[in-house]
Amino acid sequence: MTSPNRILLVVLGDQLSLRLAAFKECDAVWMAEVSEESTHVWSSKIRTVLFLSAMRHFAKDVEKSGKELHYGRLGDKPEFNSLGSALEAFLAETDFAKVRVTQPGDYRVLGDLRNACSSCGLVLEVVEDGSFYSSPLGFAKHAEGRKQLRMEYFYREMRKKHAVLMEGDQPVEGKWNFDASNRKAFGKEGPERLFPRMRFAPDEITKEVIQEVDTRFPDHPGDLGSFDWPVTREEALRAMDSFIENELPQFGAHQDAMWTGEPYLNHSLLSSSINLKLLDPREVVKAAETAYRKGNAPIESVEGFVRQLLGWREFVRGIYWMYMPDYIDRNALGSDEPLPQFYWDGDTDMNCIRDVVTQTMRYGYAHHIQRLMVTGLYALLHGVDPKEVHAWYLAVYVDAVEWVELPNTLGMSQYADGGVMASKPYVATGKYIKRMSNYCSGCRFDPDKKSGEDACPFTVLYWDFLHRHESVLSANPRMSMQLRNLKRIKEEELKSISEAAEKIRLQARESSTGVKV
Repeated sequence: MTSPNRILLVVLGDQLSLRLAAFKECDAVWMAEVSEESTHVWSSKIRTVLFLSAMRHFAKDVEKSGKELHYGRLGDKPEFNSLGSALEAFLAETDFAKVRVTQPGDYRVLGDLRNACSSCGLVLEVVEDGSFYSSPLGFAKHAEGRKQLRMEYFYREMRKKHAVLMEGDQPVEGKWNFDASNRKAFGKEGPERLFPRMRFAPDEITKEVIQEVDTRFPDHPGDLGSFDWPVTREEALRAMDSFIENELPQFGAHQDAMWTGEPYLNHSLLSSSINLKLLDPREVVKAAETAYRKGNAPIESVEGFVRQLLGWREFVRGIYWMYMPDYIDRNALGSDEPLPQFYWDGDTDMNCIRDVVTQTMRYGYAHHIQRLMVTGLYALLHGVDPKEVHAWYLAVYVDAVEWVELPNTLGMSQYADGGVMASKPYVATGKYIKRMSNYCSGCRFDPDKKSGEDACPFTVLYWDFLHRHESVLSANPRMSMQLRNLKRIKEEELKSISEAAEKIRLQARESSTGVKV
């Protein structure tokens, strides 16, 4: 039994930082590993190992700090399925006067913890997560009175407010956005300069976690033979330094490009460390800006990278907390197809899907264009239920926490929120993938064809998508050019396209086992 009038801090798996304000006002720390966090979606072994290993390493930091630690591991008896049930049982045997938690990144978890505290006659105090530049309240103030929310305007406000890449009240080099300079494809020979990715060999703690996860979740997707993600703050800092020095200077121009067998290219791979709180986004942004100020990285690379952190990351969090809990149920296009089986095993003749899915299952990673314009684009065109798409992204990527994954998937990728996140659906034919990658080389499908046995499914489904949703899309002025092109297709060919699209969906239905949730 503990002494009364003490404060218990609940620490979740994505709150692994002693720098969070809530740590300064607590007497004891409670952490728990529970199976539900790997089973409420069919979480990949890679993602589960990253979270559990990082948690166990962080627990040692808590002990070194002198804080009293209560840590429950998978397999401990009695065993609890959910965080709420584990916390409720712990509180029933102690007499803490208050329970605190840093703002969780998952609405489900927040509700679970509140219910557990309520059952014990306690109120859960939620402390704002100071590792973000903005707060849900701050975002709500930004949104007040606006008919539409657009990341670009929010991003500019954040740049001004936090004096990032600014010269007085103006952006450095006179422009807010260098996106137009960051859309180059690779030449025929592919990427010219790629530095070897910094790898972090599993230590004894991680090896133990790998064995436990393989035993406990044997049927879950993912290959643990290549696990090498940072699991401590020290490793994350080394990864950051390596990116700033080696990859950031080359990042900008080709950040939207893709290449077979090259999963990482010049991307930072820091999102998992930032989302776990091993790194603070401020220190990452500062390091990137310093590289620019010293002339070590061009503005196109630095601004593009900073926009991901100070713009998109903060924007999607604001969207999440503004629109949840109803946001997850949005389905503006009425999509209801099951997720094709090849999202789990990569068993498809489409080279692009096979390469990205195989990479994802091996490393737990795909960069933003692979997610948006390969796996995301196909699901949108195919008409997959957005909840199933959301569950897949949350399950397979190491950096996936619901606050950041859900708006990016359901809103940006699937347009299921009807335009809250994006001004139009991000749809394209297979020609986009051909232009931005070498995936189409050697593929049996032709991205230039919209009919016939060798027509690219992306292209077939693109025209079918426009045809099926023409009445809805016609109200969006940004879709006018695409719809004008649709009207040039003769009715007979449209019928043929619709039949081919339905055949593609039927084949997927027959082989699909659905998303496991």
